[in-house]
Amino acid sequence: MSTLQNPPETHNAKFFMTGSDGLWNWLSEGQISLAFTTYQTNRLFLVGCKAEGRLAVNERLFDKPMGLYATENSLYMACRYQIWQLENRLATGEIYQNSDRLYVPSISYTTGDLNVHDVVMTKTGKLLFINTDFSCLATLKAGFSFEPLWQPPFISKLKSEDRCHLNGLAMQNGEPTYVTACSATNEAAGWRNHRINGGIVMHIQSNEIIAHGLSMPHSPRWYRGKLWLLNSGSGEFGFLDGEHFVPLTFCAGFVRGLAFYGDYALVGLSKLRSKTFGGLALETRLAAEHKSAQCGVVVINITTGVIVHHLQIEGVVEELFDVVVLPKVRQPRAIGFQDDDIDRLITFPNSGGLVITKPTLKRRSIGKSPEIAGLPRSSQLAHENKLKVNYQRLYHLTPENLLPYEAMTYPSLQERWKTQPQRGELLGVSASIAGEMVGLAIAEQTVETESESIPAHLLSLLVLPEYRHQGIGNALVAYLKHFVGNSLIRE
Repeated sequence: MSTLQNPPETHNAKFFMTGSDGLWNWLSEGQISLAFTTYQTNRLFLVGCKAEGRLAVNERLFDKPMGLYATENSLYMACRYQIWQLENRLATGEIYQNSDRLYVPSISYTTGDLNVHDVVMTKTGKLLFINTDFSCLATLKAGFSFEPLWQPPFISKLKSEDRCHLNGLAMQNGEPTYVTACSATNEAAGWRNHRINGGIVMHIQSNEIIAHGLSMPHSPRWYRGKLWLLNSGSGEFGFLDGEHFVPLTFCAGFVRGLAFYGDYALVGLSKLRSKTFGGLALETRLAAEHKSAQCGVVVINITTGVIVHHLQIEGVVEELFDVVVLPKVRQPRAIGFQDDDIDRLITFPNSGGLVITKPTLKRRSIGKSPEIAGLPRSSQLAHENKLKVNYQRLYHLTPENLLPYEAMTYPSLQERWKTQPQRGELLGVSASIAGEMVGLAIAEQTVETESESIPAHLLSLLVLPEYRHQGIGNALVAYLKHFVGNSLIRE
């Protein structure tokens, strides 16, 4: 086993990576490395090989990294409100701190929060992405957040409502050809009621649904003449034979993120999250086999379906989103925003490689820490009482992505999680004035049964002092009651 416990690059977060006995040899002999994202803990991971049978892990913080795409010298990564291009700044044969790839955040496209999932590049170099909140395939366009290129015919209007949870994109001959979605619904968040068997695969050019009855399918990929995909709700990796999904391998986790190398598939695994992952066939099968869901990456022989290697992750990292293979890369590394490398490592034509402009300096912080680009932000609120209050429902909430809004929770949710872990789906409604949050309400709803409608519990409600006594708190609670569809209990 190759075990990594809090590598030097980790940012005070406890996690442990354990590679199977043959993983290092497999990566080394294939001259490949891996990259994968986890929006749950805001990280990009790069995994390669050190000498003497040890894995090398480098991780960097980004704000909600999801879809990932690799070219020979670049990584494209979807984040909360940006799509980043990270460029390799090392010349062929150049090494920096034992690494033969140094990815530097070089270009950022600001899209706004579109909940972007898969990101790809066409054969002509055009960047495409799945715009999940607006239920469409999109690209970048100067002067706009995005340009829609295609939408399922059952989607009547482009609205930020995540109507069908369009999530995956498969390319064939360098062109977008297939997509996956969790349902064929046309109402706001309608897919949530069809997680068990409402999943579909669509052929873009014909606008036809070519496969039904899937459970939260993700990560479609065209490889060696087959359309492969992950039937996430059942934990299965397989392929389509006509309109039928043929499962090849059962994985002990919610499968999401798929890449190929030679005769092997690399599949990302996530632990189960209630309520989004509750009630799925995967949950039932794991219980029947007395197994627990795992987080990590497995390597599967696509001829036999056998899992031959694995990288298991324990600790704060519980969910992965996307996985890519980096061919001809031994030990990749990325520059982040929180160390001096981004200031001092310079390249230019005929420079002869990286130029280090100044030595590393351990800065002492005085007073309040400065804000960091690319991470969740805080800002001053506009004190304008006469402006219109905008109320907005918040989706995909977790204790982790609520952390930046801890100052807007009362009672403190972070204190609550220490003694009372999350039990159900978190629902939220925000109140904002001129784009700045002035109020926030968070509720938790556990899984309903066929015979009983379980009330939601109001966990937190806060309105900034200068905006109180104007009905904002009552409005937040009223909207929550409307969204949960039943009674709301104040804790």
